Amino acid sequence: MKVTVVGAGNVGATCAQIVAEKNIVKEVVLLDIKEGLSEGKSLDLWQTAPINYYDTRLVGATNDYAKSANSDVVVITSGVPRKPGMSRDDLISINAGIVKSVTENVIKHSPDAIIIVVSNPLDVMTYVAYAVAKTTKNKVMGMAGILDTARYRAFLADALDISPRDIQALLMGGHGDSMVPLPRYTTVAGIPVTEMLDKETLDKIIDRTKKGGGELVNLMGTSAWYAPGSAAAQMVEAIVMDQKRIFPCCVKMEGEFGLNDVFVGVPVKLGKNGVEKIIEVKLTDDEQALLVQSAASVKEIMDVVDGMNIL
Repeated sequence: MKVTVVGAGNVGATCAQIVAEKNIVKEVVLLDIKEGLSEGKSLDLWQTAPINYYDTRLVGATNDYAKSANSDVVVITSGVPRKPGMSRDDLISINAGIVKSVTENVIKHSPDAIIIVVSNPLDVMTYVAYAVAKTTKNKVMGMAGILDTARYRAFLADALDISPRDIQALLMGGHGDSMVPLPRYTTVAGIPVTEMLDKETLDKIIDRTKKGGGELVNLMGTSAWYAPGSAAAQMVEAIVMDQKRIFPCCVKMEGEFGLNDVFVGVPVKLGKNGVEKIIEVKLTDDEQALLVQSAASVKEIMDVVDGMNIL
């Protein structure tokens, strides 16, 4: 098995490291446009193999997609962060162009690859990758729900003073302020979290989860990378090991939850074929309304991309 990670920045390098250390694939290719960056990071990571006891080979490449040929899974982390003075449309235009170019090169060399998108704005960049790849919808997905759920579970573990391993949770919708946390589907060792935390505390945790990315930017001056990279690696593992894991992932809606032609996070079964099933959990009227509202926010930005005639 072979995995390519496009973008050797913090998120991409973290993803490559974790996938390599899991020892589940033969080769991880790390690819970037910056001369020497991916080669250097790959070499550095390979030199940890004797220490961390794994056999996965790591290969770095500068703009050489031929080295990614015949990848089973490709993770796209490429893109630029929003800078002072840059409008939302500027950011969307730049990153859509990057994701389009990356996807074209990926598909050229690995036409059957399953694509995981991490680039922001994530839901819309997943749409861009899908439109360009011209493959089946089960093979293109976005990583957001696993990251958002991890933040939610981490905050709950702090509030309850328990292990995060005992917490299961589900969030849906877009990545960001419009996400839809579902306390009804949040449990601690099978116990509904609503029996362990009062509504006020739970609401504060949900609000913090929605703003989780911004909190880290304010603290570090840059976006997070350990948790996003780990989340993408977990998706890679579920696919290459055919684990049939149930994760919230950003995928194309074709009637599920009453939504059409929009990319939002929903629970899916992830295995060797990519998204093997979308799981339609029952939502209350209020939850459904929030999901529809979140999807509308994503669709608005998808329409912006369409108006740019990039695709």
